[in-house]
Amino acid sequence: MLRPLANAALTLAGILALAGCSDSGAATVHFPTWHNDEIDAVSRMSAAGGVVTTTSMKPDGSLETVAVDLAHGNKLWAQPATMAGRLPGMGVSAPAIVETAPGQAVVVAVDPVKKGRWNATVVARDARTGAQKWARPVHSTFGPQRCGPYICLPEHTALSTARVVVLDPVSGKQMWKLPGIAEVEWSDPDRVLLLRLAANPMIESYELKTGKLQWQQPIEQALGPGIDMSGGWAFGATSDNLIGYVAPYTNPRTKKASTFGLFSIKIGDGTINWMRPSVVRVYPSGSPGYAPVVRPVDRQGTYGGFARLDAESGRVIGQIPASEVPGSGWWLAFPDRMEKLGFLKHDAKGAAFDLTTGEPVPVEDQRGWSFCVTDPKPLPLRGQAPGFYSIAAACEYDLATGKRLASTTTPPPWFTGSQGGWRLWRDEKGAVHAVNDGTATAPGMYG
Repeated sequence: MLRPLANAALTLAGILALAGCSDSGAATVHFPTWHNDEIDAVSRMSAAGGVVTTTSMKPDGSLETVAVDLAHGNKLWAQPATMAGRLPGMGVSAPAIVETAPGQAVVVAVDPVKKGRWNATVVARDARTGAQKWARPVHSTFGPQRCGPYICLPEHTALSTARVVVLDPVSGKQMWKLPGIAEVEWSDPDRVLLLRLAANPMIESYELKTGKLQWQQPIEQALGPGIDMSGGWAFGATSDNLIGYVAPYTNPRTKKASTFGLFSIKIGDGTINWMRPSVVRVYPSGSPGYAPVVRPVDRQGTYGGFARLDAESGRVIGQIPASEVPGSGWWLAFPDRMEKLGFLKHDAKGAAFDLTTGEPVPVEDQRGWSFCVTDPKPLPLRGQAPGFYSIAAACEYDLATGKRLASTTTPPPWFTGSQGGWRLWRDEKGAVHAVNDGTATAPGMYG
């Protein structure tokens, strides 16, 4: 059973929870931590310049952009937010945040301010004070994204004049633009990799300062013809490569599934490293850039077993045959390091396998992280198309009993990711939690 979702290798060193002392036993190490239950975070979170930003839902179903102090978790400011033309399958858009100087950053979000034929306004604010820096009216947009030191903004996405503009975060000055619709999948101070959403979708690399095209790679070169991005996608990166996943989409008219699978390309020149067509990514799981776990699907739509891939090479480094997969009624659960795969059966005994050897392991004393809610309800957003969901929360379970553990343990790095040593996550009520345990910067399940 896979949970459908719309849309740098993780350094999964064990997180030190106890430190040995010579003759006095073990002493608990207390990492800086906080939680903020004043907000109901429904989007991804991101941090820069000592500030965390997210999109929160208010009790009346309206949205707001929220900024929180990274060190202590207190709310710095909030402003009304909206979505104008974003598709439900993409999830609630998150604000973009860009560090502009040491300890300084700018938050860019979509405000519900209409002006004539423009349906909303993209507004940039000082991350710490909320003071407005610039504003730009927009007809429709998927939302702003950070691209290196700049902001990449898809504009007028519902019109034939759709384009992406690259903006200076401090002044709002347009640096360069690109016709069509695109999404940022990776960037550094000099380069941005964009997914061009077109009839023939492709990954393109641009020089950030000039907008010069460096290379382009059609996705069908990796997975074959018949690509349709309507099923969703996800990307993650290792040090040198971008790993992409395209989910299947069944055409309601033909009843045929589109081409799908996992592939890797070199960030430097777009060369295809490896490809794994006709596999689906499983959920929950880490970024595609960290040890992807997939299931093959044959032409009849029958699922095979589970395989763990090496993100660098695409090779299978562990698999569980289809004959070992329990019948039904389970959800996947992974421990902190994803070295085992658990089949969680709520309030019943599950099963567990070693993901390296593929061998079953005794389920007693096995714990795993899975979704807190397996039948989420759409968000009751005011003035938005139905079908938006908040990002999921993860809970820890005892696989031997199928019962949820009443623990306050931090979810694993493969789920939360890490930004500058800080790990951020939301619980099932939307409250934001954080811990600074020094985990290496890397994307989590949601990027």
